[in-house]
Amino acid sequence: MKPEVEWALVADAQHCRILERQVPFGAWHELPEEAEETHNRPSHERGTERPGRSHESAGTARHAIEPKTDPHREAKHGYARHLANRLEAAAPRYARLVLVAPPAFLGDLREVLGEEARKRLAGSLDKDLTKHALADLAPLLDGIRQA
Repeated sequence: MKPEVEWALVADAQHCRILERQVPFGAWHELPEEAEETHNRPSHERGTERPGRSHESAGTARHAIEPKTDPHREAKHGYARHLANRLEAAAPRYARLVLVAPPAFLGDLREVLGEEARKRLAGSLDKDLTKHALADLAPLLDGIRQA
């Protein structure tokens, strides 16, 4: 039986690490060429200095107009789409996939995951482990078995 390759994406809204191992008994090792980091500025640093204003229909009061979407949150969605596209393009390189991300970002990733990557999804863990050492990650990744 030919050994299969398993990938683990360990990410948050600004960092991405990809780990690999031979299934079922291989040790996890990091793929440094696949690591990535982005800077997502806070909402107050994006767009205009102040939100638009509107006048009260009766009286002289004015109110701020809130934007329909939060630019910071939209950037997180965009990064999730970017990572999902990378996983989809790399799907021939792995047979199984594990996702590890904070709960909200994990939901974003699952929502935009492509068909090939989704077929290979073996499980997920909703924790932020991007800063953990590989020695701390390995036992947690080995415990993930269901999607």
